[in-house]
Amino acid sequence: MLAAGALLGSALLAVPVAAHATAAPDPAARSAATVAAAAAGLDDPAKKEIAMKIVSSAENSSLDWKAQYKYIEDIGDGRGYTAGIIGFCSGTGDMLDLVEYYTRVKPGNVLAKYLPALRDVDGSDSHAGLDPNFTRDWAKVARDAEFRKAQDHERDRVYFNPSVKQGKSDGVGVLGQFIYYDAIVMHGDGTDSTSFRNIRGRALSKARPPSQGGNETTWLNAFLDARVWAMKQEEAHSDTSRVDTAQRVFLRKGNLNLDPPLDWKVYGDSFHIS
Repeated sequence: MLAAGALLGSALLAVPVAAHATAAPDPAARSAATVAAAAAGLDDPAKKEIAMKIVSSAENSSLDWKAQYKYIEDIGDGRGYTAGIIGFCSGTGDMLDLVEYYTRVKPGNVLAKYLPALRDVDGSDSHAGLDPNFTRDWAKVARDAEFRKAQDHERDRVYFNPSVKQGKSDGVGVLGQFIYYDAIVMHGDGTDSTSFRNIRGRALSKARPPSQGGNETTWLNAFLDARVWAMKQEEAHSDTSRVDTAQRVFLRKGNLNLDPPLDWKVYGDSFHIS
């Protein structure tokens, strides 16, 4: 701007100040704004709240995800007890990680005495050493703000943050990041064929993510195809409505930013976010 002023000299002084207000926005500035908006992603607080509600609709048949800190039951899927806001399981290690973390934050808490049992039942559906009082104690300790914070911490560390990071790396927007998040919540990110990383690997055999030059909608459809395959490998997850009548609905509408209003169904129940 200084160079332009020097070239125009006194002629520039004759230009009304108001003329500058109608000048076209700088393309570089528009590009930067677009990048900044895209970078917000699912980790934007408002979008994260939507993600929590949609997952809760599938995991707990309710949009009130904050009511699920106290939730605990054995749903008969071979993973032992399922509990909390993200379905921490006594048979898959994430419940053990949660209680270990909580105990580091708050030694001597009511769940600390179950740590030996949680280590013993990891990898199985056994309740040995947990019954008869574990479920009662879980519900009791869920009233503790530190335990709720611990659940938030482990949800983000194990599931949410890795999903958003991978989504941004793949060049997908908010919906794509949510699709990743829901997949890792259900399947984990281990080495078995139905884990998140291998669902993504299966999708890569059919399409390419935007970061590799692919079309975002085509890529997400390929990922959801691979996700459905993974779900059908296990009887407990064979109902694929959380994909078919929820995530695919958003994708078909081209709602890649997961903007409300949102309407979907999971396991026959209808949900709405304004």
